[in-house]
Amino acid sequence: MTENAVRLQKFLAECGVASRRASEGLIEAGRVAVNGVTARVGQTVTPGVDRVTLDGAAVGESEEKVYLLLNKPLNCVTTARDTHGRKTVLECVRGLTSRVFPVGRLDFDVEGALLLTNDGELAFRLTHPRFEVEKVYLAWVLGAVTPEAARRLEAGVRLEDGMTSPAKVAVLNGGPKTSLIRLTIHEGRKHEVKRMCAAVGHPVHALRRVEFAGLPVEGLRPGEWRCLTDAEVGHLHALTAERA
Repeated sequence: MTENAVRLQKFLAECGVASRRASEGLIEAGRVAVNGVTARVGQTVTPGVDRVTLDGAAVGESEEKVYLLLNKPLNCVTTARDTHGRKTVLECVRGLTSRVFPVGRLDFDVEGALLLTNDGELAFRLTHPRFEVEKVYLAWVLGAVTPEAARRLEAGVRLEDGMTSPAKVAVLNGGPKTSLIRLTIHEGRKHEVKRMCAAVGHPVHALRRVEFAGLPVEGLRPGEWRCLTDAEVGHLHALTAERA
């Protein structure tokens, strides 16, 4: 590796194409080329020397960084495009001159706080398990949530892919048929909140993420978004800074 060379997926992320993980998917799909040759995951490029293209279009220097908070609506997929013709989160932010991508995912039937950016390095850190970035959910579940069920969630629940990390749980409203709980987790497994609640006997009826990385979605209606303030961007960088 030459002195100025970087991993291709990191270069794509820094250019605002997608997160590092998503960039690897683009490379694996054969959509990225370096100097006219189909790229492979793990290869390096030298910015300013090698020509990188995505779907035939040149990928250049990094754009000005953009950071958005969207209140993702229901029945909307957290992808740049969908093969089934469903609405995507990028359709909620039409009119932007910069290309952005979602940080992590929210299920099709889950609404709430979702960050979008073209800062691939920050997106990578916000979704990496070692930084334990908190996500706060309101979950309407079936049945009356008992103190024992809440303690099980707080201690960690055994799922088919292993034990979950301890969660913070508050029962906000309970009744014989449904309960409302506030659940704070820092993992990002697929359908994790739904699977955790089902594992303790309380399947989720409706789910909303009200906060991501300390940023609440309060004040935004479903489908609305806003730019983050400089202070909020600084908070995200501080939250994911490497610790000695």
